[in-house]
Amino acid sequence: MYANVAFYDERTMTEHQTTSAAFGGSAAAARSMELLWGTKPPPSRGRKPGMTVDRIVAAAIEVADAEGLDGLSMRRVADGLGVGTMSLYRYVPSKAELQDLMLDAVIGDDVPSPLGSGGWRAGLERLARSSLDGYLRHPWLLRMSLTRGAMGPNQTAALDAVLRSIDGIGLSGGEQMAVVQLVTGYAHGVAQQLVDATQAQQHSGLSDEQFRTEFAPLLDEHLTADRFPALEKLWRNEEMGWVDPFEFGLERVLDGIETLVAARGVAS
Repeated sequence: MYANVAFYDERTMTEHQTTSAAFGGSAAAARSMELLWGTKPPPSRGRKPGMTVDRIVAAAIEVADAEGLDGLSMRRVADGLGVGTMSLYRYVPSKAELQDLMLDAVIGDDVPSPLGSGGWRAGLERLARSSLDGYLRHPWLLRMSLTRGAMGPNQTAALDAVLRSIDGIGLSGGEQMAVVQLVTGYAHGVAQQLVDATQAQQHSGLSDEQFRTEFAPLLDEHLTADRFPALEKLWRNEEMGWVDPFEFGLERVLDGIETLVAARGVAS
């Protein structure tokens, strides 16, 4: 499911790294809320609309999936739809509102299974996996600010579903929100690493295995036991037994939450 996508903690990202309509009562946020919740009144004059907001948003997502947010523009979306750029502004005032609509649309792409099924830990595990999947399917989401944008119906429903899955396990309201941010933030970090690796492979033309094959001999001669004892020991160990970083980290995150829940005396 995409419910998780709405709740990553973006406070560590600088303003130039994030893109979203400003939140907090601004004109852009108000326009986004009207579009997201369907409260914008239809035009009373002019020609009968020949386009829909949903078609525009779907076309924008297609552009962003292929070219990233840097490739997204009202003109690019209009070209994909085979219409003039100015015709889009009758439906979506600007790219800021369009991005809010895109975010809510991808969150609503999949109908989530009940997060509470199997207990809170199983629900948070599904949340993390779905978060990772959502980011990998739409890498541009990694650049979206989710704390400074308007919340649409899909994002709101998703947050409610997550909170219901961890309600009653002994956490305060603030702790519940922190748990959501912890789990989805972990998935965000892993997704960023995987996307970066994919982009590096595309730019270099080398697979991970090819890179390691070429790089390993260059580092090998510099790794000596007297200078880098721990790394040298691991480097020479041919039976080290690699683990899946995502799975390992997710279990440790959930273990930590479970320790807190247990301390509150509430069964999982």
